[in-house]
Amino acid sequence: MKTDKVTDYIVKWLKDYATKAGVKGYVVGVSGGIDSAVTSTLCAMTGLDLLCVEMPIHQHEDHVTRAQEHIEQLKNRFSNVSDVRSDLTPVFDIFKSNMPSIDSTPQVELTLGNTRARLRMTTLYYHGGVNGLLVAGTGNKVEDFGVGFYTKYGDGGVDVSPIADLMKSEVYAIGKLVNVPESIMKAAPSDGLYGAEKTDEDQIGASYDELEWAMNQIDKGHNVEDLSDREQEVLNIYLSFNRRNQHKMNPIPVCEIPSNFR
Repeated sequence: MKTDKVTDYIVKWLKDYATKAGVKGYVVGVSGGIDSAVTSTLCAMTGLDLLCVEMPIHQHEDHVTRAQEHIEQLKNRFSNVSDVRSDLTPVFDIFKSNMPSIDSTPQVELTLGNTRARLRMTTLYYHGGVNGLLVAGTGNKVEDFGVGFYTKYGDGGVDVSPIADLMKSEVYAIGKLVNVPESIMKAAPSDGLYGAEKTDEDQIGASYDELEWAMNQIDKGHNVEDLSDREQEVLNIYLSFNRRNQHKMNPIPVCEIPSNFR
C-alpha cells in the first residue's frame, strides 16, 4: 500500500464530503484504540472542525488513559480539534436497573455490551446534531466486511466510514505515518464494551493478522487442502463470524408487496 497517497486520498475524501454536505466537520468517538485514533487524526488533517468525544461506561483505565493522551496530542497538533467527555456510566446503570432482572449468561453480557455501543451512537449523534457535524465511523475492512465485529446501530451507526476499505495492518501503517501515540500503536485491540480488559482476539478466537489472512484466502480462492491445522481453524472462525453476521453487512430486508396485491 502507498501509505502516504492513501492517507492524502482519505483526507481529501473526508473534506470534500463534508463540504458538499454543508457541515462544519466531524465528530469521532475516541476509545484509546488504533481505529478511532487513525480516524480522528485523518479528520483533523482536513482542517475542518473535529470534535473528539470520550464516552466511558465502566471503562478500563488503560483505555481512558490512551484516549486522553491521543486527544491531547491532537489538540496540540491541530487548532481545529476540540473535545468533550460524556460519562455514560450512570446512564447505562439506570437503563440496566430498569430492565427485567435475569441471570447473567453469555447472551445477556453480549446484549449489555451492544447496549453500551448503542448508547454511544446516540451520544455521538447528539453532539453531531448540535454542532453541525457528521459522525465518522471507525470500523476497518476486517471488522465491517469480514467478521462483522461491530454492533448494529451502535458503532455501525455512522454517516461516513473513512477507513472501512483498509485492512487492520493498513490502519496501523497509516497510524505510524500520522504519528498516532506509541501507547495506542502497541495496545492489544479491544472494543472496550466490557468492564474488564477483554481483547478482540479473546472474543473472536483469532488475531487480526490471522483474520486478514483468512479474508485474503477467501478472496483469492486458495486451496484449503494445503492449510495447517491452525490455518484451517482460523478459516473456520472467519467463515463462522462472516456467516452469522451477514445481517449486519447486507441491506435491511424489505418485504416488497406484489403489485397485484395493490
